[in-house]
Amino acid sequence: MLSMNKSKLAFNATRSIAQINQSRNIYRFPLESDINITKTGKTKIAHGLGGRHSRTGYQVSVFGGTGFLGKILTSKLAKHGTITIAPFRNGRSKRHLKVCGDLGVVNFHEFDIRNLKSIEESVAHSDVVVNLLGSSTNTKNFSMADANIEGSNRIAKISKDFGVDRFVQVSSYNADPNSPSEFFATKGIAEEVVKQHYPDATIVRPAPMYGRNSKFLNDMLSIKVFGGNIIYRQEVYPTHVEQVAQALEKIVYDDSTAGKTYELYGNERYSRVELREMLKYMIHLNQYGFFPAASGYDMPAPEFLVKIWCLLNGKLNPSLEAFDYDTYRRSTLHQKIDPSALTYKDLGIVSDELADWLYKYVKPHIIASSQAKNRTVYGKEEVLKLRDYVNSPKNYLDLFGYGSKN
Repeated sequence: MLSMNKSKLAFNATRSIAQINQSRNIYRFPLESDINITKTGKTKIAHGLGGRHSRTGYQVSVFGGTGFLGKILTSKLAKHGTITIAPFRNGRSKRHLKVCGDLGVVNFHEFDIRNLKSIEESVAHSDVVVNLLGSSTNTKNFSMADANIEGSNRIAKISKDFGVDRFVQVSSYNADPNSPSEFFATKGIAEEVVKQHYPDATIVRPAPMYGRNSKFLNDMLSIKVFGGNIIYRQEVYPTHVEQVAQALEKIVYDDSTAGKTYELYGNERYSRVELREMLKYMIHLNQYGFFPAASGYDMPAPEFLVKIWCLLNGKLNPSLEAFDYDTYRRSTLHQKIDPSALTYKDLGIVSDELADWLYKYVKPHIIASSQAKNRTVYGKEEVLKLRDYVNSPKNYLDLFGYGSKN
């Protein structure tokens, strides 16, 4: 009788473990084992069925968690119970992160990059620090060097002092200390600075990211554009922000990624000028009801005028994300792929195609009255046909090479 009870208990325990594993597969639990040993010997024990009430045993600080990529990464980490620290500057910017995890999972800490104490308190108990902070413009409070270099330096140094196991530095495509672009140069220097404190830091260089309300697409949705033939000539490999966050989630839990560099980019090469032309058709730009607006909304210009305009714009609007002179510099630098860097493939991720997602993300910007004229729903095939159309020769006078590729 006693042996039968033992057999029944063993059977129930085995069945419970199988049910947990099955549930975790359904919830896509990020860890394969309940017991995980970090590279410094710390033991992390996961428990739960894999949903919001579970715990992975890890604690992660995400600097820049209130931003475009950061909010998606925070959501991915917190939904399985990873204790997530989200340092913030603006109290209103953190509100949307509160619901990403169970009660007590997402924690907020007000910080300032000039206040070392606030950084210390943000990383004191963390196993991994992910640095998403950075700026592509100079403002009256912080230059690009302040935000990209000194900010990374302070966070990495303090994290090392407090014994944080892993450091993940999110950089940028084309990051190069010798780049003519101030943004690309400061991002490249930041990588070197972080490596001084964490020789085994993981470097991640995402391409321009598209998604809901992404800056990459929003910059090309403006009705009035001066010098678009120059500003939008850069050629890039756009990538889906959801996949960048997915890659970062894998990197956080996988110690084998330490010391490696990843470049995350899409499969298709696009010029911004062709994307701008495609978006004009998709959102019915210059079409109001049955009356097309004047084509003067697009104002091509010679290069020297665009350079002067960007220079003045940066001087007159230093605190706005406007087209400044470094925007002009970046327009001359096409995205280059580092052949020595790892990619999505090395993380087991298949890169999304922009054509599958473009209409979904620009649809909210379609002007309602213009739909009476064009009710096209752009699936992948329609997007590809539209791309061929905007790249085909047109019978109009093109004085400034609008739409031409360098």
